[in-house]
Amino acid sequence: MKEKFLKFISNPKYIFGIYILVSIISAITKFVGGEGKYNNYMIFKNVFTNTLAQKNIYLLYPDVHFDSNHYGILFSVLIAPFAILPDWLGIVLWNVANTAIFLFAIHKLPFSTAKKAFFAWLCLQEFITAAVSLQFNIALTGLLMLSATYIYERKETQSAMAIMIGFFVKLYGIAGLSAFFFVKNKWKFILSLVGFGALFLILPMLLSSTHFGLQSYADWFQSLSEKNAANQVLGNRQDYSLMGIVRRVLGDASISNLVFLIPGMAVFALPYVRIKQYKNLAFQLMILASTLLFIVLFSSSSESPTYIIAVSGVMIWFIIQKEKSPLIIGMLLFVIILTCFSFSDLFPKFIKDDYIMKYSLKALPCCIVWFRIIYELMTKDFEKNYQLN
Repeated sequence: MKEKFLKFISNPKYIFGIYILVSIISAITKFVGGEGKYNNYMIFKNVFTNTLAQKNIYLLYPDVHFDSNHYGILFSVLIAPFAILPDWLGIVLWNVANTAIFLFAIHKLPFSTAKKAFFAWLCLQEFITAAVSLQFNIALTGLLMLSATYIYERKETQSAMAIMIGFFVKLYGIAGLSAFFFVKNKWKFILSLVGFGALFLILPMLLSSTHFGLQSYADWFQSLSEKNAANQVLGNRQDYSLMGIVRRVLGDASISNLVFLIPGMAVFALPYVRIKQYKNLAFQLMILASTLLFIVLFSSSSESPTYIIAVSGVMIWFIIQKEKSPLIIGMLLFVIILTCFSFSDLFPKFIKDDYIMKYSLKALPCCIVWFRIIYELMTKDFEKNYQLN
């Protein structure tokens, strides 16, 4: 019985199948609940509709959905194959497509088969949170991981494409450049970035017009600026970040992001001084883990479904540890309990409302892990202290 259980949990095809099943069930449940339950998808679909009609894709359209779009206009091209379908089918296929990109990225990680399965099991709860929201964060996590793994495989063109898709949809994708120093053929990589950048700039204009496309980028900048200001409010369901913790504990929403971003970027960049470690794949993976955490912990736009990105970084960090000490295991459990299950029935409502949400505590375990990752990047010998298989 024990052997059958171990065989089950160590085979990626089973957990991958569960992921696909969850994505389908989540989408169907949302559709059955009515348009108010799949509002995010209606926003996404309307990006395509409004691009065709050349209507500002960042305005409020209360007759179609509440809230507004904050993705780049390239998203109109990505959502198009789903938006033209009936909602019941488009929602399901949209969630499955996002999940497939994430699963493909796990498949491409340089881990043993059992460790890929373990990675997926550990990310499952956070994946469910993102899948229920029907958001792009699942695919974005996959794109960020692929941008790095393709560099490990010396596939610079594919890496550049993954980075540019993420960048033109949600800006976070540019974080894939954190692996730039590990690129072997840098000119090929740079030219690929430029080429895909030009392609993705032009593609949405084929659905609308040159003027509308260029105007949309200006509108996007304004939309993101307004959203950043709106996110820095004490007690809302945004700003689950390192900055959010400090702002909410101090009760001061006026503290600028720059107060955190400037020193944060300096700390993030410190490990790059260890040039002799670049050749070690474990070091490169740890940089990826740091990147996945950084872009969430230093963003005022971070909300609960965004944490599939950060938690994936935590799991990469944990899996490559050669010696899993009680401290390392304890930190992982802290992430699973407080980050992954913070908004589940595991916690009473008053704890969720009065502590976890009020003080952005969902971000706390990931903050601790990120600082631990920086410490390891600065001090450890990645040839001796880490293993991938």
